[in-house]
Amino acid sequence: MEENFRIEKDFLGEKKIDIHSYYGIQTLRAKENFDITKTSISLFPNFIKSLAKVKKACALTNYELGDLNDKQRDAIIQACNEIIDGKFKDQFIVDPIQGGAGTSTNMNVNEVIANRALEILGEKRSSYDVIHPNNHVNMSQSTNDVYPTAIKLTLYELIYKLKDSLRYLRDSFEEKSVEFKDVLKMGRTQLQDAVPMTLGQEFKTFAIMVDEDIYRLRDAQALLKEVNLGATAIGTGINTKKEYRRKVINNLREVTGIDYESAGDLIEATQDTGAFVHISGILKRVAIKISKICNDLRLLSSGPRAGLNEINLPPMQPGSSIMPGKVNPVIPEVVNQVAFEVIGADATISIACEGGQLQLNVFEPLVAYKLFTSINMMRRSFYSLAEKCIKGITANEDVCMENILNSVTLVTCLNPILGYEKSSALAKEALATNKRVYDIILEQELFTKEELDELLHPKNMVSNYEGN
Repeated sequence: MEENFRIEKDFLGEKKIDIHSYYGIQTLRAKENFDITKTSISLFPNFIKSLAKVKKACALTNYELGDLNDKQRDAIIQACNEIIDGKFKDQFIVDPIQGGAGTSTNMNVNEVIANRALEILGEKRSSYDVIHPNNHVNMSQSTNDVYPTAIKLTLYELIYKLKDSLRYLRDSFEEKSVEFKDVLKMGRTQLQDAVPMTLGQEFKTFAIMVDEDIYRLRDAQALLKEVNLGATAIGTGINTKKEYRRKVINNLREVTGIDYESAGDLIEATQDTGAFVHISGILKRVAIKISKICNDLRLLSSGPRAGLNEINLPPMQPGSSIMPGKVNPVIPEVVNQVAFEVIGADATISIACEGGQLQLNVFEPLVAYKLFTSINMMRRSFYSLAEKCIKGITANEDVCMENILNSVTLVTCLNPILGYEKSSALAKEALATNKRVYDIILEQELFTKEELDELLHPKNMVSNYEGN
């Protein structure tokens, strides 16, 4: 029925808008034009909140400069605050991947804020002569400075959450390194027996690998504090007053509680996506290292009868529709796949950032989509890896020790005592007779059992290692 709609106009014509919707005609056009991911920007609530924070900072600045009256300021600020509090999520309907360099997202936010502000003032929605999405909410702004600024605000917050998940994962590995500190096992290079180590040392290594990347992410966050808000269209600050740039950054700091700063050259900052390339590269680094750890966990737990079987991963679900009793390492496997996604996203982000032309990169919507998606997937998968896998790992100590006693490379550990020639002869005999080096040493009475066991004690086998 007609009363269920209101009419909005733009220079392309008219459209019917659902009477209950806070968004307007430009949002609806974008919804119709970009049906790509079958999702919407509401998939990233932090991004919507970041956009509202930017709009709030801009409204405060425009009021200070005398360009908004008290009622307009108060209504816009209240609308922004409500969005920051998580309201109206269903009103942000545009696809995250869109043409127009993010204009559709910016206008979706502008229209929702404008119509909610009108409602606060007791006006009907679309009464844009009172508060207009462009003239008032988007005053002194362009998509080209609002959108990348909001991306950086969002990434800054998301990286904090990603670091929290990595700390949780690191601590899980640390706990296991302590638990397994006396479990002696065979180390391997090129999948061949090398020399003994402890299982605790192996897990300590995993913890250190994760910890290193927490610091890399922390360093990268600093790049996100430099924003181009105030640049408007291409960085010249057209349609802003002289004091706007300084004041809007001050207000952004007040709104966010973070010491954001204006880029040294806004023309350069508006077209430069280097920070996004750098962040993506670090995400790839994290993904590759965690994936390598997952490969190790799958290998160490392989079997259980015909593999290494040095550790047991907690059983999470039946592993086969045809093989009864089979249990697969499903948690490391899913983390591997997340890593593959992140690595692929890095390639996409690299191409999108390279594809910028002249004073703007129009592909920032894709960059934002991939960065946000990668971080969210990584964060969830790391918590899952820690909680559903690492914390439940147990050691097969007998298997670990038997592998050492069976390994010909055990002679490497005795080489300083027995000498190279004798050690080589022991290795040769073990291979020829299929006997354990341990047993041959006892047969030849090179050491007593007590002496040999003492030599093979973890404190002696890894005595020069300072990590534990």
